[in-house]
Amino acid sequence: MNLKKALPFLTLGGIAFLLYVIHKMIFYGLNINQTAFHYSLETLYLFFTVLSMIIFKVLLTIKKRSFDNVGMSFLLATSIKMVFCYLILRPLLQVPKPSDPTERINFLILFIVFLTIETLFTIRLVNEKQ
Repeated sequence: MNLKKALPFLTLGGIAFLLYVIHKMIFYGLNINQTAFHYSLETLYLFFTVLSMIIFKVLLTIKKRSFDNVGMSFLLATSIKMVFCYLILRPLLQVPKPSDPTERINFLILFIVFLTIETLFTIRLVNEKQ
């Protein structure tokens, strides 16, 4: 795999690591206790990073085969990702009324951040000259 093919994955890994460090610093600065969380911050970042890498790989493969289907493939991949995220989030939603909604908010923010990264990648991919 040459550097041009690996660049999106390396960029995603770097951005995810930078966001993780910032996230940890925010939790430390606000003195948020993560021990009661159902999913650790590391687990969530790993989950979202792996799903994003899979989406990147799928979109790059679709781009090679049929450039016109990249947008629809992104929508389908994002829909499948939402199903996986719901299945992961379900145990948190079944808690009647948590006294601290930090974990739910944390999950939602991570979902939105990684969705934004994937959307920007797709926009750049679609706007590339063939």
